Amino acid sequence: MKFFIDTANLDQIKEAQDLGILDGVTTNPSLMAKEGITGEANVTAHYKAICDIVDDNVSAEVIATTYDEIIAEGKALAALNPKIVVKVPMIKDGIKAIKYFTDNGIKTNCTLIFSAGQALLAAKAGATYVSPFLGRLDDISTDGLALIEDIRLIFDNYGYPTQILAASIRGPLHIVACAKLGADVITAPLSAITALLKHPLTDSGLATFLADHAKASGK
Repeated sequence: MKFFIDTANLDQIKEAQDLGILDGVTTNPSLMAKEGITGEANVTAHYKAICDIVDDNVSAEVIATTYDEIIAEGKALAALNPKIVVKVPMIKDGIKAIKYFTDNGIKTNCTLIFSAGQALLAAKAGATYVSPFLGRLDDISTDGLALIEDIRLIFDNYGYPTQILAASIRGPLHIVACAKLGADVITAPLSAITALLKHPLTDSGLATFLADHAKASGK
């Protein structure tokens, strides 16, 4: 399973990259604004800075919602760096644009997926990734993990190459559950990823080993 980090914070991206487990980055306008990145020129420069850190797969989201504008914006984003994946919303014109991008060799990530039917349409259009939002479904008392399971079954039934990119991850249990269900990718905050490192028995076991070593060495 691939690990993407869901942020626009360069320090966090570098930390995840240095950890040696990072496969990509997802961003959106809200994450950019959170880092104080505003204005087209600054956003463009920030995408380039992210591409300089990671090896591949930088999802850059279009703001446009009409077909012609999505195409124009997506082409401009894709031209920034071969690592760019154009992130397109799950709307009618978005699906049409994904088909255009697919036919022209531009990688896409269909975002704001909340149903298996939406994921199926995106796969039919040739999306590289679909991004079902687990946490937001959980927030309205709907089982987000069940959606991952349904999409996995449908894609496997028909051999769609589109990858399931589980998004809106709330914590380490979501990550493990997505891995068990066969999600191809998760994108999560750094805190959720590094939480996988932690277990109280690891901490207590290490403390015991170090204490025993100190005794054996006379320190």
